[in-house]
Amino acid sequence: MPVSATARAAMAHLSAEPRFAALIAEVGPPRLAVDRTRSPYQALLRAIAHQQLHGRAAEAILGRLIAASGGQVPEPGALLAMPEAALRACGFSASKIAALRDLAAQAAAGVVPTRRVCARLADDALVERLTRIRGIGRWTVEMLLIFGLGRPDILPVDDFGVREGYRRLVGDAAQVKPRALAAIGAVWAPYRSFAAWYLWRATEVLEG
Repeated sequence: MPVSATARAAMAHLSAEPRFAALIAEVGPPRLAVDRTRSPYQALLRAIAHQQLHGRAAEAILGRLIAASGGQVPEPGALLAMPEAALRACGFSASKIAALRDLAAQAAAGVVPTRRVCARLADDALVERLTRIRGIGRWTVEMLLIFGLGRPDILPVDDFGVREGYRRLVGDAAQVKPRALAAIGAVWAPYRSFAAWYLWRATEVLEG
C-alpha cells in the first residue's frame, strides 16, 4: 500500500524521538485505515451498539436492526418511529435505546453534522458538539475523528491501549495519567493520531 505524504511526514516527525524511531523501524509505515463510507450519524449509531459488547454480538444486533429497517441503517426519522419493542427485539437494552433515540433526535435537529459540515468544524468543536448526545463520550468522538474523518492530530489519552503502549515504549512501571500523557504528547502534534496508532502497536510488539 502506498504511503501517503502525511504518513511520511508523521513518521519523520515522530522519529525525532529515538524510542519512537525504533518502534517505527520495527512496525513500518502506519496503516491507519479511515472508513469514509459511513456518515457520522451511522458511525455513532454503530458505536452505541458496540458499547460493552463483544464485536460479534454487536454486529448481530446491528444486522437485526438493518433487517428490520428494510436492509439499511435507519435514518433518524425512521429510527425515532420504531417502537421500543422492535428495538428490544433487535437486542438493544433500555439504556442503548435511550441513547439511540437521542442520537436520532440530535441528528434530525442538525446537531450531528454531515461529513461535509464536519470538514468545516475543528476537532474540539466536534468533541463539544457530539458529547452532548446521550451515551457518547469523548473517546467515542475521538475514534470517529481518527477512523471516520481521518483527522491526523487526535491523541485519545483516556484509551487504555494508548497509555499502555506509552508505558511499554518508555519502560515505565506504571501507566501515566491521561492529563500527563496529553502534556507529553504535545510534541507529537500535528500527528498525534499517528502517534496513537504506533502506541497501539507498541502493546503488540514490545514486552510488558
